[in-house]
Amino acid sequence: MKPLTQPDSFHAADIRIGTLLHAERNETAIKTAFVLHIDFGEELGVLKSSAQITAHYTAESLIGRQVAAVVNFPPRQIGKMRSQCLVLGAVESGGGVVLLAPDRPVANGTPVG
Repeated sequence: MKPLTQPDSFHAADIRIGTLLHAERNETAIKTAFVLHIDFGEELGVLKSSAQITAHYTAESLIGRQVAAVVNFPPRQIGKMRSQCLVLGAVESGGGVVLLAPDRPVANGTPVG
């Protein structure tokens, strides 16, 4: 378990729901990953993320799926692409990642709190 923290630390993260529009291999990343194009609605638009989720997903299986992501971290350079958000997932003991998502469709850009 990680050290105790304050609720304000959690509330500082802007976590939103978005819909995956397109996915492709991130050929320039050190570890196998996809470049994800995620629609977060009118306010935020489409953001890109590099995600190491290839153990359980194909690029084709991701299209149309809703995901949760932190949208207010600074951009991060992953290979030759600039990752603009951090997609959230449950990390399995073997290293695979299972995406976190709402159990029913919600509007793109919906905050998680």
